[in-house]
Amino acid sequence: MKNIILIILLICLFSCREKQANQTVSKVDTTAFGLEIAVTNQQVQLQPGAREYASQWIEYITAQNEIQKFQDASLRDVMENSAPLAEIMESLQTSLPDSLRTNAVEARLSVLTTKSKLLKYAASKRDPNPEEIREISEEIPTEFNNLKIQLNEIFLKTLEDFEKELDEMEEENFDQENDSVPAIPQQNEIQQ
Repeated sequence: MKNIILIILLICLFSCREKQANQTVSKVDTTAFGLEIAVTNQQVQLQPGAREYASQWIEYITAQNEIQKFQDASLRDVMENSAPLAEIMESLQTSLPDSLRTNAVEARLSVLTTKSKLLKYAASKRDPNPEEIREISEEIPTEFNNLKIQLNEIFLKTLEDFEKELDEMEEENFDQENDSVPAIPQQNEIQQ
């Protein structure tokens, strides 16, 4: 009987030690999640034509506001907002106006949606990797700037537009020169 009690006591003692060992292994460095992410300060400005369309595109405005939050965000903030960000980027992709629908813009939106879903996945892991989250969260604002570049390119003038504008300017200059040059008298008028 004493042997049975001794065996049970030893089993309980070893099982407690295993639980303590498992608990120490699963601790994560939480200080890494409090650090701010490094986001580029260079932001692409939309050209007037693109800005006009973007100002009426509610999903774009919402996405831009979310991207601006990355400026002073910590990894913890990014992790908490990863699910709403993924939804916003998906909404942005599905609501693309037909007037802005080009392959390049659709590709940029696809990249943004994918990166935001990767961020959501990385943030929702049981043991999140701060370096992976930092890397993805630093790429998202850059990808949003790439989207702005593609939107601007839709409204860039083509070579034909430049040539037409140049021809119009030359015509205006020619007309102004003809108006300011005094008329030269004809030979018949001089003899009289």
